[in-house]
Amino acid sequence: MADDITSESANTVAAGQLRAFIERIERLEEEKQTIADDIKEVFAEAKGTGFDTKAMRTIIRLRKKDRAEREEEEAMIDLYMSALGMV
Repeated sequence: MADDITSESANTVAAGQLRAFIERIERLEEEKQTIADDIKEVFAEAKGTGFDTKAMRTIIRLRKKDRAEREEEEAMIDLYMSALGMV
């Protein structure tokens, strides 16, 4: 009988923890969507001002990398472009 109560309590606690994790993830997903919408609005505003948003996205992607990583990527792109006769 005591084992049944302990098992039932453990299941209740586990279910409660699971529910809490799921609810936290759902809230974070909502926040993520809100942030994505905000970013989209900033890009739309920049585009309306005349900026090239594709170039802006590339710059943002490159700024996330350190200098060595960027230089390595640029060298590889140059090599590939040269191999294809694009330069």
